[in-house]
Amino acid sequence: MPATSAGPRTHVRIARPTADLAAAERFYTSGLGLTVLMRVAPPDVPPPGIVMLGWAGAAWHLELVGHGTAPHPTVDDLLVLYLGDDVPGDLVHRLVEAGGRRADAHDPYWDEWGVTVEDPDGYRLVLSTQRWPH
Repeated sequence: MPATSAGPRTHVRIARPTADLAAAERFYTSGLGLTVLMRVAPPDVPPPGIVMLGWAGAAWHLELVGHGTAPHPTVDDLLVLYLGDDVPGDLVHRLVEAGGRRADAHDPYWDEWGVTVEDPDGYRLVLSTQRWPH
């Protein structure tokens, strides 16, 4: 496969606007355990800027944008993590302590197969007991 083609090893960036960059960062770092990979203070853009979060070596990262577009999450804006095991209660507790809120899933499938927690902007994180692929 040529280097210019997209494929299974292509890195993915998920970008989301946030109304409060510090609150969103706390949720995903202190709550979920992601690390700060990079901070960007774009020229000609007022603070707070952008923060990239992820796990070292993962093929994806989450970009939180703290300026520009206001967040408008819907019940179907999901970030699903397939844990392949029971959802640890201490993880859910950390997410809530870090500014998240437990939520009933819009699709009952996710209540049956995981736990849904809204981040401070209302975007939904699903911790699934399923394994991917399943």
